[in-house]
Amino acid sequence: MSTPRQRILEITSDLFHRQGYNRTGVNQIITEAKVAKASFYGHFQSKENLCAVYLEERHDYWFAALREFIDTAADGRERVLGAFDFLIFMNEKENFSGCSFLNIISEISPEQTRLAKIVRSHKTDLRRFFAAEIADELMAVQVYLLFESAIIESRVFRSNELIEKAKQIVKNII
Repeated sequence: MSTPRQRILEITSDLFHRQGYNRTGVNQIITEAKVAKASFYGHFQSKENLCAVYLEERHDYWFAALREFIDTAADGRERVLGAFDFLIFMNEKENFSGCSFLNIISEISPEQTRLAKIVRSHKTDLRRFFAAEIADELMAVQVYLLFESAIIESRVFRSNELIEKAKQIVKNII
């Protein structure tokens, strides 16, 4: 049986993916997680605090899943190409919900600097991932930009077609 904190985070993840940050209210989370209001606020002082924890946990989950997915790749080139296959895997697993971090950043206000900082940190780590796998810095940035745009476009069109095309472009340039 999961703890109230775990239930809150599981429900939050589902709701933020399906409805978005702004359309998801604390009362809905409390109701669907089947926790008392006092329990919610005992674990999270605010919706923004909850979102910060959600993003931090999502970051850890996402990178662990990526590493596991590309673990058997022979070299950096294969790991980079495998990262695009990972996007396809995640789209199929999560019904084209897109990038949690891009979704959140598109909904928050400029005053929510804590959340923006977490999003930037995640994207910086992703850039570092590509830089570690691709010796040429400019090429690593190109691959990162293709990766990011493939995420967005696959969500817009609810299709993996542009991820496959981005992967082909990357295969040609590296």
